[in-house]
Amino acid sequence: MLDLNALAVFLAAAECKNFSETGRQMNLSQPAVSQNIDALEKTFGVKLFERQGRSVRLTEAGQVLRSMGCELLANARRLEETIASLHEEVAGEMTIGCSTTSGKYLLPGLIARFRKKFPQVRINVHVFGRESVLRRLLAGEISLGMSSKMVENRDLEYQEFYDDQVILIVAAEHPWARYRHIYPDDLLEEPLILREPVAGTYGVVMDGLRQFDISPSMLNIVMELGNAEAIEMAVGEGIGIAFVSRLAAARGLALGRVVEVQVEGMNLNRKIWMARNHALPGSRAQKEFWNFAQESRPELANWLINSAAPK
Repeated sequence: MLDLNALAVFLAAAECKNFSETGRQMNLSQPAVSQNIDALEKTFGVKLFERQGRSVRLTEAGQVLRSMGCELLANARRLEETIASLHEEVAGEMTIGCSTTSGKYLLPGLIARFRKKFPQVRINVHVFGRESVLRRLLAGEISLGMSSKMVENRDLEYQEFYDDQVILIVAAEHPWARYRHIYPDDLLEEPLILREPVAGTYGVVMDGLRQFDISPSMLNIVMELGNAEAIEMAVGEGIGIAFVSRLAAARGLALGRVVEVQVEGMNLNRKIWMARNHALPGSRAQKEFWNFAQESRPELANWLINSAAPK
């Protein structure tokens, strides 16, 4: 009999093309990912992946399973939720796809409060790039998506979720920490740590610098990191300065490890959106979470301040 949990692991691996990355996204060990894939291959009696060093690619059978498996998994979850709704309970399982910032700093507190109200709902959070979040939402692989990028599509419905600020931080011992105010040209000589170019923060920063005729080639970029928390730690160690989401910097600022510095004329803001695919039937749990998120917007800032405060 087909194991739906193993199918979910397979679909994630088909997207990632790497078992280790699949494990990180699904909070599984790499051997556990391999065991789930092996179990599916034994069930069907076919190879689903061709191994190529650390990466994998789908076989012909794997491509067929991927195309049909997404719909099968979505239907199975809708069935569970529909049966649960007959008892007038909000129950079931849903998956939210999100970018790093929203997944790490916004969703945990929101989900904890939602589950106090609806304890029978299980919510999985998977972190993807912005384009991947919306692509999976359109394919029906996730229930809701959160991203700083809004793509016009007739099947997607958006609601504003959070107004994020991207700020410049420096180490507490940095000379700028005393004055806390600089001009854009001052950035040219300082060692700068950046997110990877596909990150939303990177795009916001580059758009802001472009207004002052500053291009990436003019910057002294000493390091590129794919994790905002790692960037904040690197800044605290004095490796360089960085632009990061205020969400990611909140704890370092509260502890005095890093200091915010204002850049004259630069206000780097971005909206984080919650999206759903209204072309697909939404479960009651999904609808309740959508409404709960909208109602909770005014309280988000206070939650984040409290969570960042040193214990």
